[in-house]
Amino acid sequence: MYKRQVYLAALLLSLTGLGLLDYRHRLAVGNGAAVKTLVIVGASVAFFLIWDVFGIASGVFFRGGGPWMTGILLAPELPLEEVFFLAVLSYSTLLSYLWAAKFLAKRRSS
Repeated sequence: MYKRQVYLAALLLSLTGLGLLDYRHRLAVGNGAAVKTLVIVGASVAFFLIWDVFGIASGVFFRGGGPWMTGILLAPELPLEEVFFLAVLSYSTLLSYLWAAKFLAKRRSS
């Protein structure tokens, strides 16, 4: 694998792992709520991308350099990998919330 795609590959692998955990524990997509999950994760990614754009425009956020990134920019200072990072962040947060809710519901019923 090329050095420049390692970070993107790691993010894609992380999304795959989250999907497998989701399916295994029947949390979101694995629970038959694929459309709802995609809407929630998509809306979260969109919100954080808007947040990033405002941060970039105000000079607070900037793209760090590194040999592990593809170098593909979606906008000035907004690398392609950011979209996948935000998807991992949003999906893992959703799964954490759903797992905790499921765990607490089981605990209360016991």
